Amino acid sequence: MSHPAVPFRDALRFWLKLGLLSFGGPAGQIALMHRELVDNKRWISEQRFLHALNYCMLLPGPEAQQLATYLGWLMHRTRGGVVAGVLFVLPSLLILIALSWLYMVFGQLPLVAGAFAGIKAAVLAIVLQAAWRIGSRTLKHPLLWGIAAAALLALALFALPFPAIVLLAGMAGWLGARRWPQVFAGGKGHAASGAPDDSQALINDHTPPPPHATYSHGKLLRLILSGALLWGLPMLLAVSLAGSQHTLPQMGWFFTKAALLTFGGAYAVLPYVYQGAVTHFGWLSPGQMMDGLALGETTPGPLIMVVAFVAFVGGYGAPLFGAGSASISGIVAASWVTWYTFLPSFLFILAGAPLVEHTRGKLGFTAPLTAITAAVVGVIVNLALFFGRHLLWPHGLAAGIDWFAALLAAASLWALVKGGRGVIPVIAACAGIGLLRALLA
Repeated sequence: MSHPAVPFRDALRFWLKLGLLSFGGPAGQIALMHRELVDNKRWISEQRFLHALNYCMLLPGPEAQQLATYLGWLMHRTRGGVVAGVLFVLPSLLILIALSWLYMVFGQLPLVAGAFAGIKAAVLAIVLQAAWRIGSRTLKHPLLWGIAAAALLALALFALPFPAIVLLAGMAGWLGARRWPQVFAGGKGHAASGAPDDSQALINDHTPPPPHATYSHGKLLRLILSGALLWGLPMLLAVSLAGSQHTLPQMGWFFTKAALLTFGGAYAVLPYVYQGAVTHFGWLSPGQMMDGLALGETTPGPLIMVVAFVAFVGGYGAPLFGAGSASISGIVAASWVTWYTFLPSFLFILAGAPLVEHTRGKLGFTAPLTAITAAVVGVIVNLALFFGRHLLWPHGLAAGIDWFAALLAAASLWALVKGGRGVIPVIAACAGIGLLRALLA
């Protein structure tokens, strides 16, 4: 028995609208999907929506984009999942490519630089707010506070690689759950209130799973092989044409690893991206990294799309085609990195959903995630320390603090946490203040 079909044309229009309007980070994007799909369109019930969301929260990768892929897959098989996931990302990619080009061409003009100086203060406040928000939701026990502090010290004092922190935190959660199961049980996801009658939804609590949602070894094997080919063939072509040390293969491999480590959202993986893109490979500078994060905050789509900016700047700064166009190199690099960043997310949903659904609610599966999320708080605080050092003491500690940046960052943090202002208004206000300062200088 199959559920009543949602017209594919209607779903296509919705996914395109979502991709163009999905501002506000994952919380805002999930809220928009919930309001439209559960409350307004009645395509899916509250519990089925939360069931899908809880699964996506257990995976590495951008949970809002994965949720869109999951719901598209549930309604319209593989083509529905691919369309929903691609349309969630594509508008953001095109906008970021255009903004990245404008940044590289005009970013050194005094007025543009002044606007970005103001935006950087907002970015520091946004990162601090992210640490506060995730910490207040996650750190419910001294053991979890200890894991967060250990992650901060491991990064700040010992420069431990981010993958090692994820692995150690996951092991701590798995072991800790055997002694203190109530500490690592985790939450139930994003609950919602005021939901309509679930029985009126096209896919409700009593609707059996559609035939394509059944698990089979053969289906899983075919999807794994397809994913391996989609990952390996472009990489093999790039390596054969340019060698394994070329920028494109390095970016593809690095951002594949980043995609597999994005537990806890984009802010959690940004330190890893910084370690590789800024410190190890030198694709961009610390200041450019902050500017890219600001651009990512002002565009629709998942915040992890900041990787497109990182890749564009890296390709633009070292053209991929010798004497060829720097702009074309940037576009190719941004598109290439987006492919390798989001391909694992599609595979997790299309290949893993029927299998992982059986593990929902099992402590052995959720406890490592709880510990990793606690470690993420420490990781984000370390990211804030890094941004703060470069923003507030741009010329070193001996040169003194930049009081303009400090006061603007403090005001931005107050507006976000106490004033209830949104990210985009705060960034716009800081850009305006920075622009005004540059005009008066």
